[in-house]
Amino acid sequence: MSNYKPKNRLSAQAYIDGVLAGDRVILSRAITIIESNLESDKTLAKDVIQGILPASGNSIRIGITGVPGVGKSTFIEVFGKHIINQGYKVAILSIDPSSQRSKGSILGDKTRMEALSNLENAYIRPSASGDTLGGVANKTAESMLLCEAAGYDIILIETVGVGQSETAVHGMTDFFLLLMLAGAGDELQGIKKGIMEMADMVVINKADGDNVRMSEMARLQYQNALHIFPQSESGWEPVVTKASSTKNTGIDRVWDEVVKYKQLVTDNGYFIKNRNHQKIHWMYNNINEELKHMFYASENMASTLSVLEKAIISSEISPIKAAQDIIETFKKSF
Repeated sequence: MSNYKPKNRLSAQAYIDGVLAGDRVILSRAITIIESNLESDKTLAKDVIQGILPASGNSIRIGITGVPGVGKSTFIEVFGKHIINQGYKVAILSIDPSSQRSKGSILGDKTRMEALSNLENAYIRPSASGDTLGGVANKTAESMLLCEAAGYDIILIETVGVGQSETAVHGMTDFFLLLMLAGAGDELQGIKKGIMEMADMVVINKADGDNVRMSEMARLQYQNALHIFPQSESGWEPVVTKASSTKNTGIDRVWDEVVKYKQLVTDNGYFIKNRNHQKIHWMYNNINEELKHMFYASENMASTLSVLEKAIISSEISPIKAAQDIIETFKKSF
């Protein structure tokens, strides 16, 4: 199966030309190549990414995460439409490492963003499913480059899964937005300190109706909490604000702060420094994923692992010794 080549593939140049021309059909097909695990597609994907690289990088990349029930899809739809109304083209990508197990809810999210997905200047791409967060993150990063080359000025990357996916999104974006709810007991409960530290902006969503007073209390609480953390290297002081996606209030403030942030980090040099750091990180991430793939794809390793698993269960060998032994065996195969 590893030598299987799909018949409907175009040449690398055809994908490159189509993406650069802003052809959304070709863009989607190119992202499908990126997400494929076929060896022939991996080679093709590398050629396509290399070809569009000079045209990528000219966007603002915004990471968006939030607690369950925060109204993320509605917020992204309203926020995306607001950005488009400012004259920009918006692409929305997702990171969902759980989608392979659960078959994910992102397709449902896309359906709920129907009004946005029908706009000419919007592009929504469901998450790549993958065995590991690193693999999904790499594919999302490459998809982002394709979207930039296709002329999308603003890339919104949302986390659908929980846990380390926030760190992955933070590691590939310029601005990190955390959506929260008021009135859920202790406002700081259920949100990791690490995620709070990453946030450039906290938005208390659903700040409407009976929730207005609680939203203001939550805003003050988060603002105080953020002062505990050391200032970011970017020089930006995180902002806490309120918004209502359903009432379309506070959305313009969110965008205004993103614009202010971009101006600040461009002027002080942090923007390009952070982008360069991310590029190096992606390289190491790709190395790690490729090595992992090589290791587990080896038939010799698979049979050896099976033997070692039994030996570990019967206490003939320790897990640490087993790991060292198989790594040594793997090294000798080169």
